[in-house]
Amino acid sequence: MATLSVPTSGTATPRVLRSRAAGKLLLLALVAAVLAPWAATRWPGAAWPHALTVSLDKPLTTASDWVIDNRDSHPLFLYFLGHVSNAVVLAVRAVYLTLLAAGWAGVTAFGALLAWRVAGPRLAAGTAVAFLACGALGMWIPTMQTLALMVVAVLASVLVGMLLGLAAGLSDRLDRALRPVLDTMQVLPAFAYLLPVVLVFGIGVPAAVLATVVYAAPPMARLTALGLRGADPEVLEAVESLGATRRQRLLTARIPLARKELLLGLNQTIMMALSMAVIAAVIGAGGLGDRVYQALASVDVGAALAAGIPLVLLAVVLDRVTAAAGNGTPAADRPGTIGWPYALAVTVAAALATRLLGALDWPAGWVLGIAEPVDRAVDWMVAHLYSGVPVVGGTADWAGHFTTWILDPLRDGLQWLPWWSVLLVVAALAWLIGTWRTALTAVLAMAAIGVLGVWEPSLDTLSQVLAAVAVTLVLGFATGIAAARSDRVERALRPVLDVFQTMPQFVYLIPVVALFGVGRAPAVAAAVVYALPAVVRITAQGLRQVDPAALESARSLGATGRQQLWQVQLPLARRSLLLAVNQGVVLVLAVVIIGGLVGGGALGYDVAFGLAQGDLATGLVAGAAIVCLGLMLDRVTQPTGRRARKGA
Repeated sequence: MATLSVPTSGTATPRVLRSRAAGKLLLLALVAAVLAPWAATRWPGAAWPHALTVSLDKPLTTASDWVIDNRDSHPLFLYFLGHVSNAVVLAVRAVYLTLLAAGWAGVTAFGALLAWRVAGPRLAAGTAVAFLACGALGMWIPTMQTLALMVVAVLASVLVGMLLGLAAGLSDRLDRALRPVLDTMQVLPAFAYLLPVVLVFGIGVPAAVLATVVYAAPPMARLTALGLRGADPEVLEAVESLGATRRQRLLTARIPLARKELLLGLNQTIMMALSMAVIAAVIGAGGLGDRVYQALASVDVGAALAAGIPLVLLAVVLDRVTAAAGNGTPAADRPGTIGWPYALAVTVAAALATRLLGALDWPAGWVLGIAEPVDRAVDWMVAHLYSGVPVVGGTADWAGHFTTWILDPLRDGLQWLPWWSVLLVVAALAWLIGTWRTALTAVLAMAAIGVLGVWEPSLDTLSQVLAAVAVTLVLGFATGIAAARSDRVERALRPVLDVFQTMPQFVYLIPVVALFGVGRAPAVAAAVVYALPAVVRITAQGLRQVDPAALESARSLGATGRQQLWQVQLPLARRSLLLAVNQGVVLVLAVVIIGGLVGGGALGYDVAFGLAQGDLATGLVAGAAIVCLGLMLDRVTQPTGRRARKGA
């Protein structure tokens, strides 16, 4: 059968794209033929030249010493940052004491009634079960600590994000100024936020909340600006014709029309804040994250799982409630809606009843200890699955083989390449799917890593990211194609992907440490599991949204199912597949860095070491290198899709 002609709408044809790529390849080959001999003569070694390195140890150490020496005396700390810190502590303490005063019955009743008002009785029952499970696992107090931190951090993140989003949505100049800032914040892994905040605010709740705000505010800002800019022009014109002022148009038209984007921003902010609140346990945030972190540090999988399950339940509940608020019918328009006075009255009645009975805290007799049976199960897995499994080998053997056959050769190969050849490869990849501007940005980001003096550990981290992304894309594309072509597979995968997509990053390390021990391979495995749901969802959605007319045309020409997939669906879903690659890279990088806590080494270890030792120079340089690496990978994998969206 002849090759099918794939119809395109508003985009270049495949033949034009191939012609452009061939022209770019030819020019790149000519440039490489000229530059490579000269660079090989000028810099014969593979390592980044010391002469091109700028040491930041002295200025960063000086800055760190100045902050430490003046933290208790300088007006900036006494009259501004000190008040911010005190306000955060008071706010978190007030929310925490309110939750304790309501008791387990009051908090459960209020959460269930809130879910009922937003999404109906089914989600209300699920919310009640989730809160009761937190208590049954013996984690009620840590759950309330995490919830109090979350409430304050989310409110602050939403406020900051909405202000930035309003500015970007109403002003083109501010939108252009904020875009690179938000881009950088989006590719910066959460771990890198911690060290500067700890230096200024010290270990404790204020640093945890403020680091969470910095991490969680960007999605709210982006989606607020998107909603305001996407408002229907006809509606705005009609409101303006009625004589409304600019402020009235904003409050009565733009913001109501952006309701879905605002609630989606709230959903994303809550998810990112919960993820960061767990990571912030490293700097003394307390709560469930601290329990997980302490258990992982001692490789106590049972204790880690007992704290990890409430984290997952809390994430799922918050995700469902906020998603239902954004996608469902407004509460006032639904029959059987529970009013706020009724919900508050029931909450107060439940709190008073438990107070009178002297049972505000979760009863100790109702706690189910799962740590011991989980530890026994882990011991069984170590004895039977960790090693010595006939034919296939154990998980430790898999981790060892993956490290020996893939991670080590990939790292050694990258570190063997001359540094200038790495820059040429980055420039080629970025230019082939983008423009010279994206290629220049990617090259400058990669060169900055060498200038910072962390070239070799950055290539080690890059090798882990590339290996994890390769595994993620193979599994994700295969699963996404299966989900797109079968409704039964899609329905079976949906609840699994929902749970995996809402789990905080730290939780993924628990089963990985149990099965694979510590090292670079477990860090890669955790990154794959974390990034896989997003790749599967985006791939399946992109394939399902292919124009039905194109598929019908292919079938009328006698194309088989395989030919329809390879010659029609995949080419037309190219933008979605590139987005899946981009998201997979960003998510993998985030967890590979956290993998430094379980033996991943490289930049993740440098950040963790700098955080543990208060070494600003080591930690901040590694954090800056992570930003540059993320920026380079982002530009290499997604410039075309971004330009298309801007031009839409």
